[in-house]
Amino acid sequence: MNSYIELSIVSEDQRLTELLIARLSEHGYDGFLEEEGYLKAYINEASYDPSVPESMARELYFSFTTSTIMEENWNAIWESSFDPVIVDNYVAVRADFHRSTKNVEYEIVITPKMSFGTGHHATTYLMIREMRHWDWRNKVVLDFGTGTGILAILAAKSGAAHVLAIDNDPWSIENSRENLARNDVKGIELLLSEEIPPRKSFDLILANINRHILVEHAENLLNSLKTGGTLVISGILRDDQDHILAAFSQFGKPIRTEVKNNWLLMAFIK
Repeated sequence: MNSYIELSIVSEDQRLTELLIARLSEHGYDGFLEEEGYLKAYINEASYDPSVPESMARELYFSFTTSTIMEENWNAIWESSFDPVIVDNYVAVRADFHRSTKNVEYEIVITPKMSFGTGHHATTYLMIREMRHWDWRNKVVLDFGTGTGILAILAAKSGAAHVLAIDNDPWSIENSRENLARNDVKGIELLLSEEIPPRKSFDLILANINRHILVEHAENLLNSLKTGGTLVISGILRDDQDHILAAFSQFGKPIRTEVKNNWLLMAFIK
């Protein structure tokens, strides 16, 4: 049975919390909980390298403790802290133990397991809100770094003809598969991979991942997008804007930039 390492980091500075989420996600941490005065970050024990948080603590001057969480206890952690997320009157994201949400266009029910992307984090919230701007009907969509599958599910509910949802984490693919079934959506293909399949082209691409992965795959994202297609990216801090614009210079200037809690979203048209 899998077990996970929980980092409990003392942080009353929102900018430090945001920076830590961005930095730790680049090292395999894929579950985060923000509590008053603390950030809790989770990683599979097999992937845990103690030198990573130790180095960051020396650099950024914070303290932390670690503990081991068994897989069977993960749901109990989420149930104690997971509240529904409502994005305007557009989307509500809730767990199955919450009551149904009224007066929204779409409701997404997820099993809150160890996957990044419950809608609580600013980047997921920004991505959901941005999706309202686009026509998804009969479109071919790529969700690159699908996590819990929320964005893929919303694209399918919005009328996409086909959604390819990719993640390099087996846990995320397993969680997404459960969430697809729970929401009774069709036309979503899950793929465990670090790469976008060659010779595939998409009308819209969603990429809510970290800066390092976005920069690494900038050319692949460009080549995989149809002319006239839309790319929406997030998972990056505001301070990284110039770095991202340089990496995606072939797209030109973004048609829209949104910021929430110092996290950035950019939308481009090829």
